[in-house]
Amino acid sequence: MADDIAALSAPILCRHRVERTPIAIIGAGFSGLGMAAKLKAAGRSDFILLEKAAEVGGTWRENTYPGCACDVPSHLYSFSFATNPNWSRMYPTQDEIWRYLIDFTDQQDLRAACRFGFQATNLDWVEDADLWRITSADGRVVEANVVVSGMGGLHIPNRPNLPGLSDFRGQMFHSAEWDHGVKLSGARVAVIGSGASAVQFVPQIAPQVAQLDLYQRTPNWILPKGDRRMSGFEQALFRALPPVQGFYRALIYWLNEVRAIAFQRPDIIRQSERQALAHLHAQIADPALRAKLTPSYTIGCKRVLISNDFYPALMRPNVKLITDPIAAITSNGVVDSSGVERAADVLILATGFKPMDLITGVAVTGRDGRKLNEEWAELPEAFLGSCAAGYPNLYFLMGPNTGLGHNSMIYMIESQIAFVLDALAVMDREGLASLEVRPDAQRDFNAELVEKLKTTVWASGCKSWYLSADGRNPTIWPGFTFDYRKRTRRIPREAFVTRRAGIG
Repeated sequence: MADDIAALSAPILCRHRVERTPIAIIGAGFSGLGMAAKLKAAGRSDFILLEKAAEVGGTWRENTYPGCACDVPSHLYSFSFATNPNWSRMYPTQDEIWRYLIDFTDQQDLRAACRFGFQATNLDWVEDADLWRITSADGRVVEANVVVSGMGGLHIPNRPNLPGLSDFRGQMFHSAEWDHGVKLSGARVAVIGSGASAVQFVPQIAPQVAQLDLYQRTPNWILPKGDRRMSGFEQALFRALPPVQGFYRALIYWLNEVRAIAFQRPDIIRQSERQALAHLHAQIADPALRAKLTPSYTIGCKRVLISNDFYPALMRPNVKLITDPIAAITSNGVVDSSGVERAADVLILATGFKPMDLITGVAVTGRDGRKLNEEWAELPEAFLGSCAAGYPNLYFLMGPNTGLGHNSMIYMIESQIAFVLDALAVMDREGLASLEVRPDAQRDFNAELVEKLKTTVWASGCKSWYLSADGRNPTIWPGFTFDYRKRTRRIPREAFVTRRAGIG
């Protein structure tokens, strides 16, 4: 795939060139590519895509750890307007999702609009010109009237603040930046973290290594993964009869959507704990190990994981689960709170991401010098997860409170794309230079979210990356996705203030 990607990559702009465009999209993952494709479908070619890397793909380009896959079924984890009848499995793997996005880029003829190697560092609103000035790390500048951020939230690795981490003399890397050059065969490996990434890669590397020590802070609720290969008959049927695939996709969507009721009702979702416990008991025979792997919080409060091979990997004689807290990292390994030091040749940080750092690395300055990074430092907040007061003509895809615990994020992305398209249509129709959400509309919307989140499973008491330091939830949409789509189909015109073109 690497050779194909190199051949497909578009030329990078010359340094220090100023490029002007009506619409700039930052990021060429699912969000940015979907936005670009829908702009083209609406008859607009007045946009460019700014991408920091040399190829499209976002999260699915960057995460290449062994076993990396999606926990949403393949036929739902794709654009509704660009379905793929050839998925090889019920749940897609990282390389297949990445290939889907590369093929999508070419099928939609988006490559000419891409500006690869553009690492945005500053985004500044120029008041008297009604435009955004985007500066890259290498000095290039793009000026755009409208900016759409497709940077997403799961791309900034979360590195633990452990004493002595910098003293470790062996090989060390984060799971999101997997170093395929590090030889694991026969090595002593310490894995810090037992969340979604570790659950996928630990079973893959356990048979290779001499010893694997897995340091777990909090056990996860894990359900069976209903994965299998898609048959040749199914693929041929979906190719020949696209409506059949559409029906299959809709069926998966609604089976997932009804689960929103359980996430809103902790008393209902507890019924799923029985299934998870049965899965645990069926795969872990050792009662002491089972006890270490049994969560004490309500299922759904933290991300629910799916796996068929994680528990069996922990039963291997060369794998040890350590639940004592880590006291320090030494030059030779890891010391736990009991004072036991375990030697390691390789240290893998499976410590997740910083989902609330939606604009990390990009300094955003809005109207009257407002600093979005400072305003969002403790709690990101937006209107419908898509725009923020004080920042005209700036839209976020996968913004605050658009995350899900029960369904596909692609559905949410498509809903937000419709919101942006309607905002652009309003600007064109009314001859507007800027469109900005009212502070009171944003405040009222977030007050509504706070009330809805109070009774959900995410407020049931666990410590989760969904929550801010003070326990507020800026991450999850607390309801049905079809309700979100209804609310984002059109912008509520009364919630916005405007400035007409040519008027000071």
